[in-house]
Amino acid sequence: MSVIIVLLAFSLLIAVGFLIAYLWAVKDGQFDDKYTPSIRILFDNEKNKISHQAQNSELDKSNNDLSNQNSEFKKRSS
Repeated sequence: MSVIIVLLAFSLLIAVGFLIAYLWAVKDGQFDDKYTPSIRILFDNEKNKISHQAQNSELDKSNNDLSNQNSEFKKRSS
């Protein structure tokens, strides 16, 4: 009979732990935005494409700067 009391106390302890974790999550704002995470997966590739395009444009700019520097160096050396 004493085992039942120990098990009840242990189960109540676990339940209180989950309740505290849930209240902490609600207070932290993890359940505020229910809509965006379900849509974010649909547009995840768009962000990657945009970031790749931005990186490519930065690389093109740096390549243009290097080619301009090379042409200036060639003009000075000749």
